[in-house]
Amino acid sequence: MSSQSVSAFTPSGPSSSPPNCLLSIDNLRHSYCALRHGQSLANVAKIISSDPAISTVEHGLSEIGHAQAEKAGKIFAEELAPADSAPSWRGVAIFSSDFKRARETAQHLADACLEASIPLYKNEVILETRLRERNFGDLNGGPDSRYQDVWDFDIKDPTHNEFGAESVYSVVGRTTRLVLDLDEELSEGNATKDAAPWKCVLVAHGDVLQILQTAFKRMDGSLHRTLPHLETATVRDLHLAD
Repeated sequence: MSSQSVSAFTPSGPSSSPPNCLLSIDNLRHSYCALRHGQSLANVAKIISSDPAISTVEHGLSEIGHAQAEKAGKIFAEELAPADSAPSWRGVAIFSSDFKRARETAQHLADACLEASIPLYKNEVILETRLRERNFGDLNGGPDSRYQDVWDFDIKDPTHNEFGAESVYSVVGRTTRLVLDLDEELSEGNATKDAAPWKCVLVAHGDVLQILQTAFKRMDGSLHRTLPHLETATVRDLHLAD
């Protein structure tokens, strides 16, 4: 696995406008989907784990989480692998949060793709800090029932930093900028504009992926809890709304 530069994503100040970098984009050159990590040891303990100093080395997948991620990877590979027809995709590009639970989930996906002889971008999982879990500040290490306290503020003010939490708009900004950067990176070296696209999988966390979905749907990030919940070890396609 390779890794990008480290950032802890400290709480951001108020923003005058939603920083959705996808709002001005009509089409993306590659296909994107979200994969939430499998059940983690933090999920089992019912605690919030969003501090990079802890979560990059602790709170990996539980036994159930490993089984979930392995199953999700196999299903993904089976659905993507061509049968008798030419492949629709250049291959799979896997970008993952560097938190342990996400890394382990991403590796299960990569193993399944390689076993199915699906080309893997750079032949590895690429770690990307912009996919880290939202920083929940003072609530980190506490009971996961406190998520709701932050979400109650989200719907009122997506720029808030209550409890020292990272704002919704901070998450929107970093994740949508990442998508644009990846769309450019994955297009480098393509001989023609008609070259087959990559299937890009973003392996991350509940809040980050809920919020990113609002950006693809061109919704305000404050509405992230109104979208269907993304269960652990679940893949969901991300499509730009018209």
